[in-house]
Amino acid sequence: MDGNTFSLTYLAYMLHGAAWTVGLSALGFAGGGVLGFGIALTRISRHRPLRWVSNIYVQLIQGTPLLILMFLSYFGLGLLGFDMPPLAAAGFAMTIYASAYLGEIWRAALQAVPRAQWEAAECLALSSSQRLFRVIVPQALRIATPSTVGFLVQIVKNTSLASVVGFVELVRAGQVINNTLYEPFLVFGVMALIYFALCYPLSRWSRSLERKLQIGRRVCVQA
Repeated sequence: MDGNTFSLTYLAYMLHGAAWTVGLSALGFAGGGVLGFGIALTRISRHRPLRWVSNIYVQLIQGTPLLILMFLSYFGLGLLGFDMPPLAAAGFAMTIYASAYLGEIWRAALQAVPRAQWEAAECLALSSSQRLFRVIVPQALRIATPSTVGFLVQIVKNTSLASVVGFVELVRAGQVINNTLYEPFLVFGVMALIYFALCYPLSRWSRSLERKLQIGRRVCVQA
């Protein structure tokens, strides 16, 4: 990149980094969602060892800064002989990080379903999996949706830490440009606007979902 003034070329480079931010967010959310759902199920399991192990996992990950998880994924696994490209290391760290939080969000949603619903499903002679996926999960999904979308905003913002392992997302792209132009206020100001454009619609969507689902819940209760 040439030139001493901020140009469309630099903006395109930042938008390219923003696209990788979105991609890394999607990767972390998808992987964390799959793993987090399993954690949520083990957290409400009738088997005490499963609850104990999953609780330790959640407490350990939530008590560890994401920055440390990034370092461990990139440098730690590298020392163990695993070749971890920046994208793989960042995606792995984001998956582990998201799984602990999504697992707790969904565990709380499952437990928020009234006990009468669990008992009614048992009265219908449904199997355990049928009770869970046909009766409980659809109701828990309504409860968990606003919090899940809200947490997605945190995932998008936390992808900025992937720059420490050399992954070129939005923050790393901004750093590269600033090292060329030496105009931090302009460069990081544009970066902040791009983050705002990514996160604000999600925040609005989360609040809108929360209002709609709360209204729907009140209508059901009144009925």
